[in-house]
Amino acid sequence: MGVAEHGSGAERDGRGGTGRRRRRPAARLVALALAGAGLVGVSAPAAGALGTTEPVGTVTVTGTEGTAAAEEAGRGPRKGVDTRALNGALNAMTDSGGVSAALARVGDHGRTLWKGASGVADRTTGAPASADGRFRIGSVTKTFVSTVALQLVAEGRLGLDDSVEELLPGAVPNGADITLRQLLDHTSGVFNYTEDQAFDFDRPGAVEQWLESGRWTRWTSQQLVALANAHQPYFAPGQGFHYSNTNYVLVGQIIERATGRSWQREVERRVIRPLGLTGTSMPDHATTVPGPHAHGYYDLPTGPADVTELDPSMAGSSGAGISTTADLNTFISALIGGRLLPRPQLAEMMKATPQSGGRYGLGLERAPSDCGVLWGHTGGIPGYNTVLYTSADLRRQLAVSMNAKGASTPPATEEAFGRLLAAGTCAG
Repeated sequence: MGVAEHGSGAERDGRGGTGRRRRRPAARLVALALAGAGLVGVSAPAAGALGTTEPVGTVTVTGTEGTAAAEEAGRGPRKGVDTRALNGALNAMTDSGGVSAALARVGDHGRTLWKGASGVADRTTGAPASADGRFRIGSVTKTFVSTVALQLVAEGRLGLDDSVEELLPGAVPNGADITLRQLLDHTSGVFNYTEDQAFDFDRPGAVEQWLESGRWTRWTSQQLVALANAHQPYFAPGQGFHYSNTNYVLVGQIIERATGRSWQREVERRVIRPLGLTGTSMPDHATTVPGPHAHGYYDLPTGPADVTELDPSMAGSSGAGISTTADLNTFISALIGGRLLPRPQLAEMMKATPQSGGRYGLGLERAPSDCGVLWGHTGGIPGYNTVLYTSADLRRQLAVSMNAKGASTPPATEEAFGRLLAAGTCAG
């Protein structure tokens, strides 16, 4: 799911069609991560720059898990982790006024080297954000769901080239021509349901309506797919790339039909529990974020609106997850490190399609940077933007949660995030 641009961000960086913008890798990666967390999904009510600009207090919580033991062993923190640069960039993000809170964690093979938090968890009380807090992860959920689907492929229960019609008879009009692989890599052509007018927040009064009642709507996956089926496909299967949340709603249904259990249950039993991800959950209709967390807001002319609570069924298997920076770093390290998938399935996952310009595989994003290729995903859902990347050698992981205050990103916030990204992935 994505928070900000409602399709336009995708079009501008080439995700939604054939257009391409040539930028140097670092600038493109920053834009990718901040444009509604890169991969556009449920468009949040567009607060834009209409909100208040009152300063937000900052607090930085830094440290390293295992640092004391490392220092006792005479090793100390990993060379190249610039805690001053990381702390400064994180604080600059909240000082810029673009986000009310920002959490980040840098890891090496999943082991925390640095963690930090800046801003406030609650703008009413002024309580500081915690680096260990939970948050909604939006489309990063897709990587969990794709992992489960590929585990089922490894078990022979699904085939990447099985047609959607075989797997979900009657689900989409042209299902016989669409494969599971094409759902996972967004080359199916299936319409993105979040581009339907039901999620159009540009209409007068739509923001207020969503805040009052729309965010409590209980969606079924069948209803979301029906929204997509009311539109023509973007292109014939395999003939283009268009990021579509409907693809992953269908993958969730395929998992449920193949296993007899919900996609949430399968993610829990196959990924969350084996990795000990105690801060991660995949809610169905539960509206709250469990445990300590920073609230999500939209700044409106009438003041900030707290959007933390919502029914995540509007995102479903395309973006309903909740996690922590520690859990996300553990997950991406285990995935790319081969602990969750056999080698053939991991290799398939990391094949970025030419239709996507070599940037998207099977639920996994390939992101060129000034420090080499990164793998992971970005995500957004009202109130929360998430970034998760790792280097292929697992020497660096970076997980970030940002509580953006509006649909646009101030230049100062973008610049600060670029510095955080460089310090988190390039050092060492």
